[in-house]
Amino acid sequence: MDETRTTAETIFRSALAAVAPEQAVLRECASLRARFQAGKFERLLVIGFGKAAWPMARGIETALGELPATGVIVTKYGHRGEGRLIRIRCLEAGHPLPDANGVRAAEEIIRLAAEADKQTLAVVLISGGGSALLVSPSPGITLADKQQTTELLLKSGADIGELNTVRKHLSRVKGGRLAELLQPAPSISLILSDVLGDPLDVIASGPTVPDPSTYGGALAVLEKYRLEQSVPVAVVRHLRAGKDGLVPETPKEGAPAFRKAGHRIIGNLAIALDGAKSCAEALGLKVETVSAELAGEAREAGKLLARRAREAKQSGGRAPACLLSGGETTVTVTGAGTGGRNMELALAFAREIEGTSGITLLSAGTDGNDGPTDAAGAFADGMTVARGRAKGLDPAMSLADNDSYNYFREEGGLFITGPTGTNVMDLQIVVIE
Repeated sequence: MDETRTTAETIFRSALAAVAPEQAVLRECASLRARFQAGKFERLLVIGFGKAAWPMARGIETALGELPATGVIVTKYGHRGEGRLIRIRCLEAGHPLPDANGVRAAEEIIRLAAEADKQTLAVVLISGGGSALLVSPSPGITLADKQQTTELLLKSGADIGELNTVRKHLSRVKGGRLAELLQPAPSISLILSDVLGDPLDVIASGPTVPDPSTYGGALAVLEKYRLEQSVPVAVVRHLRAGKDGLVPETPKEGAPAFRKAGHRIIGNLAIALDGAKSCAEALGLKVETVSAELAGEAREAGKLLARRAREAKQSGGRAPACLLSGGETTVTVTGAGTGGRNMELALAFAREIEGTSGITLLSAGTDGNDGPTDAAGAFADGMTVARGRAKGLDPAMSLADNDSYNYFREEGGLFITGPTGTNVMDLQIVVIE
């Protein structure tokens, strides 16, 4: 068991290395310098938000430190790296629920964006978590309103696109509105994607790109999950006013705000999976990528992966020795326990392969966080259920209570990395002996 866990962790860390934010930004800096010089700009403004904001900003300072640069970034508590930034201020705030520090950070970013002029080249560093960290409620909406709405949507099982459709229409900066604030300064957004398919309008709620979603779409999300009576009255009132044309819509394709706004995806799940595959093959394993777009309920995804692992095991010498998948599942919270989508997936996987030897799963978030816990995810194998029962735990009851964290804490399967500095969704690595 220890050897296969070590193998799975080695593959996971190779995937992280493939999407290291600082290195990804460094690769873009030569073209940024050339653009700065060709445009005869006088100032480089750096704005960043997300779990990878700190290493991304460090990449800018490392390669472009001689340019007249200023700026501010906001990242999740505990995600500030070692050392310090010289010209770029780093603030910390709450995630996944926004907090007052996020509001203060957004106000600072709004101020800097409003000061940008034609002699300023703006570089916007965007990574997963940016939606919660860059928080500036629309007029009439309070921080408490946004916190309650976000929490209800997270627990409902809404996917990231649905969640961000609502958040964009309760914000002064999301859904292309940051691009409006940056005018007339040209901008380039360097983006580390944490969303399947890399949709620019969904990643961090698309603050610098056209927004195809609408107030009506945001209301439809609340209706779908029966939240109209649960979210604050001010939220429903604001969205209805927007639908009726009484509040300006988010900027759409063709709006003046986007004429000088460029964008580049510098890291995503596909790159991470390629890194994992290369590592597994270097270890002598035959690799099969089961899915690069794993989605849906976490426990159902766990069952799917378990069935594929058992098929691979039963096929003997023809079986792949490593199955890979990645994506972002959801959890509809009905219990009162503690957990995350990766741990819930792993526990469902463990139940499906109970008693089967030679199969080990690692499911973990590339950012080092799984739900509101200190774990990135969990390991699971054919003895996970037996070890839990020996501790007096019932895996079915733990799943019903959404309490996968406490199950794996007692059983010994937690995978704890601390903040990784990157964020490209989740990875699942199955090692088959």
